[in-house]
Amino acid sequence: MTDKTIGIIGAGAIGTAFAHTLARHGIPAVIANSRGPASLLALVQETGPTIRAGTREEAAAQDIVLAAVNWSRLPQALAGLRDFGGRIVIDANNPIEAPLFRPAELNGRLSSEIVASMVPGARVVKAFNHLQPGLLSGNPRQDGGQRVLFYSGDDDSAKSDVAALIARLGFFGIDLGPLAVGGRLVQFPGGPLPGLNLVKMG
Repeated sequence: MTDKTIGIIGAGAIGTAFAHTLARHGIPAVIANSRGPASLLALVQETGPTIRAGTREEAAAQDIVLAAVNWSRLPQALAGLRDFGGRIVIDANNPIEAPLFRPAELNGRLSSEIVASMVPGARVVKAFNHLQPGLLSGNPRQDGGQRVLFYSGDDDSAKSDVAALIARLGFFGIDLGPLAVGGRLVQFPGGPLPGLNLVKMG
């Protein structure tokens, strides 16, 4: 995991929280949004020297790419990117968004399945979507244990890399199995796990 580069597509609540968490541990990353690197100047100044602003293509070229974009804007955010060639995409998206918070129409598909179709060649791992941003960016040990982060995916090697990142950030990772199982459990709305602030004691 230590030699994996990290990109972030999306500088909303989850993308920003993830950047802050990485920065707190001195982990470098490239963050991008739809408005271009200049619009992220304040964010990178706030997070510190390990986080830099880049283009969408730069962020997408990293070994591990966290995608966290408003659901309706996700197709545009991921459109036209090069084949991921086996690199990891962390799906941190939820098929719902402000201001109406109406569930998106998925036509019976899992949201992670739809995301996977937008990132050809990627090994998709669902993670970092079920906690509120303040908990994701906060101290995972502040409640006397380790805050739990769920992850799921169909590629064991990709899950191992994401699990190593989760552990490095101080969280306690729990593998929920393949996307067809874990993706359903953490999908918001619909799954039973989103929003739960679980802490492993001991």
